[in-house]
Amino acid sequence: MATDKIPELLCPAGDLTRLKAAVDFGADAVYLAGEEFGMRTAADNFGEEDLREGIAYAHARGVKVHVACNTIPHNEEIPRLPAFLRLVDQVGADAVIAADLGTIGLVKRYAPHCDLHISVQSGICNYETARAFYDLGAKRIVAARELSLREIAEIREKTPADLEIEAFAHGAMCVSFSARCLLSSYMTGRDSNRGDCAQPCRWSYTLMEEKRPGQYFDMTETEKGTYILNANDLCMAPYLDQMAACGIDSIKIEGRAKSHYYTAVTANAYRGALDSLQRGEPMPEWVAEELNKISHRPYSTGFYFGRPENAQTYQNGGYVRDYAVAAVVTGYENGCITATLKNKFGVGQELDCLEPKKPPFAVPVTQLFEEGGKPIKDAPRPMMTVRIPFERPVTPGALLRMRTA
Repeated sequence: MATDKIPELLCPAGDLTRLKAAVDFGADAVYLAGEEFGMRTAADNFGEEDLREGIAYAHARGVKVHVACNTIPHNEEIPRLPAFLRLVDQVGADAVIAADLGTIGLVKRYAPHCDLHISVQSGICNYETARAFYDLGAKRIVAARELSLREIAEIREKTPADLEIEAFAHGAMCVSFSARCLLSSYMTGRDSNRGDCAQPCRWSYTLMEEKRPGQYFDMTETEKGTYILNANDLCMAPYLDQMAACGIDSIKIEGRAKSHYYTAVTANAYRGALDSLQRGEPMPEWVAEELNKISHRPYSTGFYFGRPENAQTYQNGGYVRDYAVAAVVTGYENGCITATLKNKFGVGQELDCLEPKKPPFAVPVTQLFEEGGKPIKDAPRPMMTVRIPFERPVTPGALLRMRTA
């Protein structure tokens, strides 16, 4: 049975390039941050010029832009907030995402044309808290990551119908409650509540007994150590029907600090899954395959079906990385794909092509030419422009991938 109302697809945009990828590959909305006040200092983020260009690009294609202003600011930052919020309002952002009560008050005063969204950092776990933020002017709340679908359904039932609910569907999970962590600040001086997390939960640990200082005891699961705090990544692609059924208005992809490639793949895959849901069809097999072609930790369903049993990986803190971008398509002419190389490949390899809003398909490299038509015998150099014979046109901006493992 087709679903009339499917959730909005909200994708991360760590910079202007990634914003365009999210928009082109299927996002209904993107979220980003300025150079201050956002929870991802590792991302390049947006200065004023990029913010204006990004919003114009998204709006011209019917995509909304939400600006994250969700850190816990200190006194010295407060005087700079009004000017930033005025800019966000003036350039036409659709919403501001905030967590701090003082910031919320400033958003209402200095960005009156923007919807107010309440960040996951606020830890909204019940309908009374959701109602309280609604009374403060919130258009949307982001559900705490620790909620089950049943709990979200109850919040939906017991809150005003015009209060929207957003929830994470994909990406990295934090070991601390709704990402409010003190561990990074304590261990490294980098405050996770100000967007500068060093991810100490991904590190390997040993045990030291109180009476034996300096004597370390092995907690080894493997020879590499034990990663006792390391949370698996979230993936809810197979369960989007259940997320929609419990009243979630927007599904969110985590990853503003991740690559252009990650942004494109997740946007395209979840767009395909949501479109199939709207048609009443099962999730296509290629969606799950795509989500295994990005850098990720082992997947889980988080807390959505109760306390998770597959929430952590103790053997390592790293990622699965089986694919890399080989080239970016720049055009198609005279039966050849034109592309700019990102990684070396050669004749005889089979590449995997990802076009915006389409399932992937194979591109065998039977011949390879320089831009001027001269055959390439050796492996081409990165950033070189090459031509690959192929039987049908390929959209500029498509990604050609290669398997690395």
